[in-house]
Amino acid sequence: MSHPSGDQNGDQSAIEAATRRLAQALDALESAVERRVEGDSSGAQLSDQLHALGVDRSKLASELDAQTARARRMETANRDVAARIDAAMQSIRAVLGDKP
Repeated sequence: MSHPSGDQNGDQSAIEAATRRLAQALDALESAVERRVEGDSSGAQLSDQLHALGVDRSKLASELDAQTARARRMETANRDVAARIDAAMQSIRAVLGDKP
């Protein structure tokens, strides 16, 4: 029986790629905000916005970590179910093979 590990690897790669893109986008946004803070007389307001972005980034990173852990648990469960199905199929084949 074949295992859909390709889909799992694809999901993991997609999560990793999304994580990298998110980090790059947030880094670019933080840099833009920092440049704006330096050139803007209302630096306090922008500083608050930067802080809010940092909080949002932390929240997003936490959520991403949770989803990555969930994906890993699902991969483990998928492998376990596939092994059980393989064992059941072998048992069925053995029973059918014993009949005349």
